[in-house]
Amino acid sequence: MSIVTISRGSYSQGKEVAKKLAQRLGYECLSREVILRASEHFNVPEIKLARAIYDAPSIFERFTYGKERYIAYIREALLHQFVKGNVVYHGLAGHFFVQGVCHVLKVRILADLEDRVAEEMKRQGISAEAARTFIQKDDEERYRWSYRLYGIDNRDPQLYDLVIHLEPMGVDDAVSLIECTLQRPTFQTTPESQKAMETLLRAAQVQVALMDEIPSAQVEVEDGELVVRIGGAWGQEKKLIAQVDKISDGMGGVKVKVRLVNP
Repeated sequence: MSIVTISRGSYSQGKEVAKKLAQRLGYECLSREVILRASEHFNVPEIKLARAIYDAPSIFERFTYGKERYIAYIREALLHQFVKGNVVYHGLAGHFFVQGVCHVLKVRILADLEDRVAEEMKRQGISAEAARTFIQKDDEERYRWSYRLYGIDNRDPQLYDLVIHLEPMGVDDAVSLIECTLQRPTFQTTPESQKAMETLLRAAQVQVALMDEIPSAQVEVEDGELVVRIGGAWGQEKKLIAQVDKISDGMGGVKVKVRLVNP
């Protein structure tokens, strides 16, 4: 029931690696399908969810939590798939949501910039200068997105278990390397790692449930327990805790700890 997440830049052949790997392993290959599930489940237009993933937050959204709401929907949909296991996911957000789960192999695919420019020129029929500008802008947007929402630089190799540069090896060799790494005991599912994944899904479900009444709440997992962090004045703590308790009771009595963070 292992999982592979593949992070990539545009036109870096990460999609091709993901598809071939999933076919070889007999796993489900997911990307846009996660957004479609979230769109259907939460009755939100697909375009809004896609923009939440690919566009950097606007000033307006920073105050209305619009992007955060859609990210919460996508997080829930993605973890719903991850709990089932046997998945290869290629997309922007996958590795952010599963840090610390041992049976997830987190891969970063790199490609030479000039190769990416040539591919963009071929697909879009544009000049080298226009293609290079587009790719550099896209890379910057992805960085801004991850840093704004998570305080993380998606280019940091420490986020990944395996970083592969395709220029010397190509897609087939990259697939073989990932498949070989996935067989290591480190990345096998254990009862403990599966429980950790299920707890992450529960946290995502609580996050979604809180969005309407307490959009500033952040639900995290600490030592296997759900912790809800809420910004607010200390005089509001009883009211906020009561709101969280009411929502968690409506979800079957999910146990959470509330920590008030002074703004």
